[in-house]
Amino acid sequence: MKILLTAVNAKYIHSNLGIYSLKAYADQILGAGEAGGRNDRAIKRETGTCREGPAEPFIELAEYTINHQPDLILQDIFSREPDVIAFSCYIWNIEYIRYLVADLGKILPDVPIWLGGPEVSFDAAKVLRELPEVTGIMKGEGEETFAQLAGYYVDKRCEKRVGGGKRLPERQAGLKDIPGLSFRLPDGSLADTGVRQAMDMSRIPFPYKNMDIKDLEHRIIYYESSRGCPFSCSYCLSSIDKSVRFRSLELVLDELAYFLAAGVSQVKFVDRTFNCNKKHAMAIWKFIQSQDNGVTNFHFEIAADLLDQEEMELLGQMRPGLIQLEIGVQSTNPDTLKAIRRKTDIDEIRRITGTINKGHNVHQHLDLIAGLPSENLECFRHSFNQVYSMEPEQLQLGFLKVLKGSYMEEMAPSYGLCYSSRPPYEVLSTRWLSYRDILELKGVEDMTEVYYNSRQFVHTLAELAGAYGSPYEMFLDMAAFYRENHLTGISHSRIARYEILYSIIAGHGAAGMDASVMERFRDLLMYDLYLRENVKSRPSFARDQSPYKQAVRQFFQREEESPLYLTDYEGYDSRQMSKMAHIEAMGDGTLVLFDYRHRDPLTYNARAVRIR
Repeated sequence: MKILLTAVNAKYIHSNLGIYSLKAYADQILGAGEAGGRNDRAIKRETGTCREGPAEPFIELAEYTINHQPDLILQDIFSREPDVIAFSCYIWNIEYIRYLVADLGKILPDVPIWLGGPEVSFDAAKVLRELPEVTGIMKGEGEETFAQLAGYYVDKRCEKRVGGGKRLPERQAGLKDIPGLSFRLPDGSLADTGVRQAMDMSRIPFPYKNMDIKDLEHRIIYYESSRGCPFSCSYCLSSIDKSVRFRSLELVLDELAYFLAAGVSQVKFVDRTFNCNKKHAMAIWKFIQSQDNGVTNFHFEIAADLLDQEEMELLGQMRPGLIQLEIGVQSTNPDTLKAIRRKTDIDEIRRITGTINKGHNVHQHLDLIAGLPSENLECFRHSFNQVYSMEPEQLQLGFLKVLKGSYMEEMAPSYGLCYSSRPPYEVLSTRWLSYRDILELKGVEDMTEVYYNSRQFVHTLAELAGAYGSPYEMFLDMAAFYRENHLTGISHSRIARYEILYSIIAGHGAAGMDASVMERFRDLLMYDLYLRENVKSRPSFARDQSPYKQAVRQFFQREEESPLYLTDYEGYDSRQMSKMAHIEAMGDGTLVLFDYRHRDPLTYNARAVRIR
């Protein structure tokens, strides 16, 4: 007996906590061994007459990405010979899964196919009508539902074998006893067993316990210590259930210790508002600080304006890079915040993020959503500039997704909200934003991602934004340059990005920037370039360094003999030093030393020193 739990992830670096959790709980409830391959209940029932065979796999995981060729996934699923297939469905993979389901129904016509996840939970009947190959839908929280469904198929398999190989009637009465299902009856009609009550999270086994953590070595580890959210943001599915459930802190700390001992690179908490309960958040933060292995990074989505002084002091004591915070600002427009039922104190967020920035030890990611009600283009520009001024490490400009079952979907007609009919159901226009406005914001988003979120142009952008008057206008001009010169949609090299930005600045300079200022930007670009790495290729606008070769050679010879700047390079000769560091001559003739052995622990930028 094999039930194949299948995930199609957006990227390889992602992992699917959902199917891990379903398998862990079902294995526990149905008596599977720790190896995850044997189901004792199926192997030997009370009668002693139903045997599945020695160590036969029971629940098996299969993970792919949307970048895989669908035909290859189809072949792999077929080769695994599943008895039941279950897919985890989200906005990023539902179209892909629709294709797979249609063809699986042709090559495995007798294999039941079940779907679950947020993309099918809120319109299960419609999905079943559109996909005749699908047997049923698991709605909402899935652990208990899946475990009972798996038990149903194990029992049915045993009954068939006990019956001497005769095909027994489908036990549809059994399915009707499982809350949280919508499924097809033999006569083609649909049955629905309602909504299952939320479970105690502490009953779910640690999903990673029986997995080889090395298999996830280059992927993000997702983890949840709570479910639900106390807030009612209209665009979010978490607003449907305002209750918050927490996993036992004793369990959480034991499980985090497992990650720390394994030395995983990142653990990303999927809790909707991690710090909605101070006691819970503080206990976890104190634990990871005290047990810090110097390697693992923890990501939390928080409400910044809930942080108090005690929490701020604790965050300020963290090792640089130990944690990163994602803060959903979404908008700074009071009318918009009211319309989306979001209680946010923008001034408090500014104060909190500013204090965190001063500590220079915590990455901050601030989020904005374009396409929200009551926010026109001018309002969004203001929101963008305000959040940009908070100086986050990442400014995530996203576009409203109208999720099935959300309050935003219900309000779409009154907002004049037009959105794509295809997943991820992204906004196309509203009463306040035209499609042309959306396209403008798309261009700004692209340039923000390339030039700001890459953190490769920090010093250049800091000065350039002032020359434009506002960050938004700067990125808007960049987007226009890319569009007019047919540069959009091309995978440019890092050096090419610098050359393009230099051309953009030069074009802006033609409108009033004098030559000395242009030379200043040439220096800033080269400074940003060498902060990250000692690149071999140089951009076309780089200054000729040959007049300084002798001075640079003499510098490293002096450092070998009597170190002043490279004091811990003992044992290296001047030639080796010159390969481990870089010196760049600036426009005013001063030299800047970039020391790659000493990097900023938060940004990983090289130590940069002006030398005489």
